[in-house]
Amino acid sequence: MDVKVIRKDFPVLKNTNVIYFDNAATTLTPNQVIFAMNEYYEKYRANIHRGIHKLSEIASKKYEEAHNEIARFLNAKSEEIFITKNTTESINQLAFSLYFSGYLKKGDKIVTTLLEHHSNFLPWLRLKKLYGIELEIIRPNEEGIFNLDDFEKACKDAKLVTIIHVSNVLGSITPVEKICKIAKGYNALVHIDGAQSTPHMEIDVKKIGCDFFSCSAHKFCGPTGIGILYMKKELGEKLEPALLGGGIITKVTLDDYFFTKLPDKWEAGTPNIAGVIGTGEAIKYLKKIGMKNIENYERKLTKNIIEKMNDIPNLEIYGPKNIENRTGVIPFNFKNMHPHDVAGLLNNLSNIAVRSGHHCAMPLHTNLIKRANGTCRASLYFYNTEEEVEIFIKTLKEISKLS
Repeated sequence: MDVKVIRKDFPVLKNTNVIYFDNAATTLTPNQVIFAMNEYYEKYRANIHRGIHKLSEIASKKYEEAHNEIARFLNAKSEEIFITKNTTESINQLAFSLYFSGYLKKGDKIVTTLLEHHSNFLPWLRLKKLYGIELEIIRPNEEGIFNLDDFEKACKDAKLVTIIHVSNVLGSITPVEKICKIAKGYNALVHIDGAQSTPHMEIDVKKIGCDFFSCSAHKFCGPTGIGILYMKKELGEKLEPALLGGGIITKVTLDDYFFTKLPDKWEAGTPNIAGVIGTGEAIKYLKKIGMKNIENYERKLTKNIIEKMNDIPNLEIYGPKNIENRTGVIPFNFKNMHPHDVAGLLNNLSNIAVRSGHHCAMPLHTNLIKRANGTCRASLYFYNTEEEVEIFIKTLKEISKLS
């Protein structure tokens, strides 16, 4: 892959001199995605599945093609992919559905971990708080690595295991296939939060063995406002959807309602049509580059940046020491500086964009990293370069003199 050629596809990189190291928050969008979304608004703007006129037929066809592209990207059937607003909404819908459908009830146990983003923690915590569901939280070591024996013990009486695939704070990779195998041995359902894994590695939900998988398009070069919820077909047919409304029913009486087929059953109301079309285009773009190529390039870049950061005085880096166990999410702190001050200096000195704070994972920071103010976080993607890394390291060395 030619990174210099790739960078020309991204207007933000062409129109600014920003060094964008905030990809765990959201990624930049290539022209191919922007053009596809604009084409919808300019040439065939209409609602889908609600009209027999030409524009509606074109929009419906483009939407379904993109829907199928998303399914193939995760190695799922199209009827197993449901479009939401983001990963957060996907997980909230799943939590409500499991409770409303009677799968989870008072006294049942959910297993999760200390690494979770708030989006994969708060919905389950609410079930505990309001409805008496038990919540067991598995704790990793300081690098974010789990002892699988802890899952073996916890899964014995669990109804659901819900875990993050890649930590948005530590970059640590959770062995989801092994955990799914353990959970299935005890007949527990498994949900994987794939928001931080889907952009950086090949995802095969069948190989992983999960029942549910969630992610967001804006994390992998797609538009904001598009979430993806994978659900095994038999569960999608069995469970009650969390949202009801137009487009999901075949018949409504004064006393009852009857659902249509999947995936429409889970996509109430008018969807973000342009966003889905843009997501399909983002996936085509990534597939053209090759997810393996992206993963290998990012691993090389991550290895380089961490090795150089390790030589900077007063700098603490968190997460796995073994590069094979992590992605390009790199949290760090200077010992005597607030992370917001460090992020501000990176921005002001060299126009480097990073994130600072708790990264929507407060329990992780307070119980594992034990830094009350959070961390600075640099997060890489395939359009970042070795030259940008050099500027980042040089700027950190300047900041180190102030710490």
